[in-house]
Amino acid sequence: MRSTGSWYELRSETGELWKGRLRGKFKMQGLKVTNPIAVGDWVDCSIEDESENTVNINDIRARENYIIRKSVHKTAHGHLIAANIDQAILIATLTKPRTSLGFIDRFLVSSESFRIPTCIIFNKTDLLDEEELAYQQDLCAMYASIGYPALQTSVAQGVGLEEFRNLLSGKISLLSGHSGVGKSSLVNQIAPHLALKTSEISDYANKGVHTTTFAEMFLLNDESFIIDTPGIKELGLIDMEVSEIGHYFPEMRDLLGECRYHNCLHVNEPQCAVKEAVEAGKIALTRYESYLSMLDNDDNRR
Repeated sequence: MRSTGSWYELRSETGELWKGRLRGKFKMQGLKVTNPIAVGDWVDCSIEDESENTVNINDIRARENYIIRKSVHKTAHGHLIAANIDQAILIATLTKPRTSLGFIDRFLVSSESFRIPTCIIFNKTDLLDEEELAYQQDLCAMYASIGYPALQTSVAQGVGLEEFRNLLSGKISLLSGHSGVGKSSLVNQIAPHLALKTSEISDYANKGVHTTTFAEMFLLNDESFIIDTPGIKELGLIDMEVSEIGHYFPEMRDLLGECRYHNCLHVNEPQCAVKEAVEAGKIALTRYESYLSMLDNDDNRR
């Protein structure tokens, strides 16, 4: 359910809560991740002290999927955000703070690479003027057209909250996004019993203050779980070949086999179906620009 460093909080299949420690051998496996266990993992345990509700974690079961990002502390390592999830929900805002389309697209590529269904929620619609609202609606339509449902929400105005509740029903959902986009405030509206901590936006930098310091799974009801994650500043792609990236853009994947060259990277090659689709307005220019930045491995264009 959560990790606080050397200890893990576990929930059994019957709903009991235990504190677990990882056996040392897992730390010697040479895994290229900073955290061997992620929230959402299924593990096998043996009781250490029943009176203290502590267990030893003996094995980690195979994951159905996971979301990973580059470690910000350790070069060439990844950090597991969550595992075994039914859907990922990216919460974004056009202002206070601004979520770039490059960041959104990197998140979508990460989830797409493990075939995790993803929805985008554009929050804080009450802060937008008419022109910004129209732009946001265009973004929602664009992402929906390529397979990513998009909702518009406002805690202040009570907009989209029922749709948000329905989206989470019966699933294990990962909630992610920059600090300050309102993840905790949205969840508190539909599950006030969780009382997630929230904070104000820093006017100085127009950025959120980190209120979630580690990923944690919460029980919404008997059939629904959410995983709240620390605010992500950037999402570097790892373990992905340049030739793969286009496969994780659904609108580009639909054109596989239509370029002149079978190994086309859709950059400078002649008779490229993807570039032709961009020029014809069938693929959004912003999506193509995000693709190019990923080819360059440019984490700064976010």
